[in-house]
Amino acid sequence: MKEQELERLKNMLQIEESLYEKGFEYICGIDEAGRGPLCGPVVAAAVVLPKECCIEGVNDSKKLSEKKREVVYEKIMEQALAVGIGIGSVEDIEEKNILNATKGAMKQALENLSILPDYVLVDGNQMISIEIPGETVVSGDAKSESIAAASIVAKVTRDHMLLNWDKEYPEYGFAKHKGYGTKAHIEAIQKYGLCPLHRPSFCKKFVTEKGGEK
Repeated sequence: MKEQELERLKNMLQIEESLYEKGFEYICGIDEAGRGPLCGPVVAAAVVLPKECCIEGVNDSKKLSEKKREVVYEKIMEQALAVGIGIGSVEDIEEKNILNATKGAMKQALENLSILPDYVLVDGNQMISIEIPGETVVSGDAKSESIAAASIVAKVTRDHMLLNWDKEYPEYGFAKHKGYGTKAHIEAIQKYGLCPLHRPSFCKKFVTEKGGEK
């Protein structure tokens, strides 16, 4: 590992190191992917890494190419002590709103861990309702290796789901835009209407009088 990369990762471990010094053993990073797209679920990941774990390439998932994310994802899955996934379905998003669906997915990811963490780091400024001690970290995926790892796991997991759905609904181009509101995606909605994966409340302004639900 290059010295510059090692230094960057050490900086990303400062939050975790301060918690280890306070006696915490299993620190969990939590992040989500898919709050903004027009379709599909919001996916949350909870990741517990070993102490002094430096996984080359771990960073905010948005700063990595798709190919790089896949490589780092495999490293995380190999080295993590535990990984949990939570899903906020389209129905959850429509019924509860995206914020509450995201919080629900984060709690589910935490509950799906094989190890019970003793401290939780949540990306953003909205804490989830849990009995475990924890805190929020704004832009945490750029400041904490645990949260950055969770951001990558959540993003790759969701992307894989969209790649599978692209085979079922090839006309929308999910494999390319992963459900985000690109020009091509909006044009497809206007041409074909909504499929069951779309979030109706997110797509209202794009559905024409001709475009109904598919």
